Amino acid sequence: MLTGLSLLFVGAVLFINGLWMLGRIADREIIFINLFAGIVTGAVAFKTAFGVGASLVEVRMGALTLMFTATYLWVAVNRILELDGRGLGWFILLVAMTVVPVMVQEWSAASSALEVWLAITWGIWAVLWAMYFALLTLGWRIERATGWVTLLSGVFTGWVPAMLLLNGG
Repeated sequence: MLTGLSLLFVGAVLFINGLWMLGRIADREIIFINLFAGIVTGAVAFKTAFGVGASLVEVRMGALTLMFTATYLWVAVNRILELDGRGLGWFILLVAMTVVPVMVQEWSAASSALEVWLAITWGIWAVLWAMYFALLTLGWRIERATGWVTLLSGVFTGWVPAMLLLNGG
């Protein structure tokens, strides 16, 4: 259930951030959802990674989740302090590089449709985070494409699986 809870807010934050990148909402309006998603995913990650008797798999998932949590919180801080995001971009590059081997590992171990979906999801997130790096740090003018990939990732890698998980699917 915690995965569904976390993914629900990953879907929400990506969807809203995608709308923001597409110019549909104001710059400061994304602060709340990024803070809230960061708090929710952070709480899930801490419970998972630091729970009594946490396994290596649980610590791994908590650690990976915390990388995304840090991203959401950093986006909020950048909007509050009106920073340009270059530092965040370098951190995001590290996130993208971290999830590529996760995708490969998940893909090579996949033995069900759900596990294949999970590997594809990690791949989508790696591409998305690489796009953020290119946008924020390298200065590539890919706001519109990144906005659409963010929005669609929110729906298909976050919200849809969260709704399925939270409804027993």
